[in-house]
Amino acid sequence: MTPNALIAKAVCREREKAGLSLSALAKKANLSKSTLSQLESGQGNPNIETLWSIAYALDVPFSYLFEVAAPDITLIRVDEGELIDSTMTDLTAALLASCPPNAHRDLYRVHLSKGEARQAVPHPKGTVEHVIVVDGELIVGPSDKPETLKVGDYFRYPADEAHMYRAKTDRVTFILVMQSRASD
Repeated sequence: MTPNALIAKAVCREREKAGLSLSALAKKANLSKSTLSQLESGQGNPNIETLWSIAYALDVPFSYLFEVAAPDITLIRVDEGELIDSTMTDLTAALLASCPPNAHRDLYRVHLSKGEARQAVPHPKGTVEHVIVVDGELIVGPSDKPETLKVGDYFRYPADEAHMYRAKTDRVTFILVMQSRASD
């Protein structure tokens, strides 16, 4: 992907996450709508000042305009993941998710008994949930496409849309990390 295409995709992605129209972002960044439109179509050749203005208007770190977005949904089964090298022979670790800049994470241990599915209302825009099952089996994720997780499985999904949790076994324990944009 060319640098201009990467920037175009990132600006459009972050503008949509912020819920801004092209006109609204152009106004906040003190740019013309045509300049922003060209940039988002990959036709522009932005200078550093333009990109700083856009990042500031979007309230995102400058680096976000040069990053490929992480997938909205990630499922890592217990025997998968990016292994981390260790000199210790009795230690195996896998990186499941890194924390993006300007993010806030809350960590929960959850016990859930078998029964009705718990339907969760969407959290604020940009919220993502990370789940790791510790004991039992859990059906979790976006309401329209949940996944069944077993012990050790990791699942990442957008929580700014309707999502659900349901114990598949009599009782399930899982770790829930709720990630949201850091407040100022």
